[in-house]
Amino acid sequence: MKTRIITVAAGLVAATAFAQPATTNSLVIHADAATNRISKNIYGQFSEHLGRCIYEGIWVGPDSPIPNTRGIRNDVVAALKQIKVPNVRWPGGCFADEYHWKDGIGARAQRASIINTTWGGVVENNHFGTHEFMDFCEQVGCEPVICGNVGSGSVQEMMEWVEYLTSNADSPMANLRRRNGRDQPWKVRYFAVGNENWGCGGNMRPEFYADNFKRYNTFIKNYPGNNVYRVACGASGEDYNWTKVLMASAANQMNGLSLHHYSLPSGSWSGSKGSATAFKEDQWFSTLRNTLLMEELVTKHSAIMDQADPRKRIGLIVDEWGAWYDVEPGTNPGFLYQQNTLRDALVAGSNLNIFNNHADRVKMANIAQAINVLQSMILTEKEKMLVTPTYHVFAMFLPHQDATLLPSELTCEDYAFDGRKISGLNVSVSRDPAGAVHVSLCNLNPTRPARLRCDLQGATPKSVSGRVLTAADMTAHNTFDHPDTLKPEPFEKVEIAGNGFTTTLPPKSVVMLEFK
Repeated sequence: MKTRIITVAAGLVAATAFAQPATTNSLVIHADAATNRISKNIYGQFSEHLGRCIYEGIWVGPDSPIPNTRGIRNDVVAALKQIKVPNVRWPGGCFADEYHWKDGIGARAQRASIINTTWGGVVENNHFGTHEFMDFCEQVGCEPVICGNVGSGSVQEMMEWVEYLTSNADSPMANLRRRNGRDQPWKVRYFAVGNENWGCGGNMRPEFYADNFKRYNTFIKNYPGNNVYRVACGASGEDYNWTKVLMASAANQMNGLSLHHYSLPSGSWSGSKGSATAFKEDQWFSTLRNTLLMEELVTKHSAIMDQADPRKRIGLIVDEWGAWYDVEPGTNPGFLYQQNTLRDALVAGSNLNIFNNHADRVKMANIAQAINVLQSMILTEKEKMLVTPTYHVFAMFLPHQDATLLPSELTCEDYAFDGRKISGLNVSVSRDPAGAVHVSLCNLNPTRPARLRCDLQGATPKSVSGRVLTAADMTAHNTFDHPDTLKPEPFEKVEIAGNGFTTTLPPKSVVMLEFK
């Protein structure tokens, strides 16, 4: 059976985009060798008290003219529900290790204001605290991921926060929660013991943090009806020694170990990181090259974890990842507000494909960040809201959530630029509970289409449908005046052939195919 072959819909790709000859590539999918479940938690979000992520992004207050439910923006909640956000990490980030949770409970008018010394030096009124965050999670329908304060907090403070959140006892913290309007405890499965304690969380040596993790973790209690999944602070990028020390010293006390890696065009934290929208192919290439480092990082950190944990009981939790550029001109440098282009869609798709393919070890990931900060899902401007190309990738990849990973072997041509090379394509494949096979593909080359032939072993597809996200301009992005400049369109340039298929992927594109 063959489907019709037509061009990419809506004229997204100009005819000149196909002036370069197509690369030739092959894919083998082992539908008869299903392996691990792709945890839906890989598609998690991160919301820090940073810039306009919380205030204006999530929280506008109950008296705002912007439609809200108990102070939380209705449009943002609806958008996050649409992509079935599984979890949200809060309150940081670097902010977490200067946040004292008792400042953010009780009557809002009586809460003490604080200075956010990490991000912009702004004064926060603490109107968004524990109760508001948990209300937000309940409205979105996602699980909370709480990040506790190790850097400037105390063991008692963290212990009491867990009691306040999850205990139903007749005890001081549970009764304090009741006085603040919440009778029944919440379910809080995920609790991180500190953030970036090798840097903004205290500049600790791994040995010192390992001892602190074990000390703090001792007092995180599992109250009846709530078992805590404890996430230890893991490494920054290529710091493999940190992982070795933590696994050797504290593996028996942790359920997860974090990893942070950002995609910077320059690869350097010093000086300019480049514009989010005004860039050429050199920064396109370097950003994606740094993105693909995630494959090496996950592989090497996982290998170290395997030595102490061969059964893969401990999850690798990539709870900060994404693209990081210079802030938009005229905005507060400490607010990290940046636009989001087709380049970011490829960053997102490539990372998600990597995480999916490592589903045996990667159990959660949190893109930085959900709203108005770094590689956002959503941008807001007063009453206006738009979703970004990155949001659309998360929507396209929805079928992978909790699906079964199908092993695949991709042989592809390189994408070469200025004497350097990276893989031109990446892919991940899953089968959902109904038996449909989903293939997510990224063509990183901005000038050449990619011809792909696939052998689908162990399955015979009868029908195919697809969606594509691409544009003629690599800097294409959505604005408040034109919020739908870049969005997924139907994709039918695919043909079922025997037990496989052939397709031609447009340059600089993310494609999701469904076979039934």
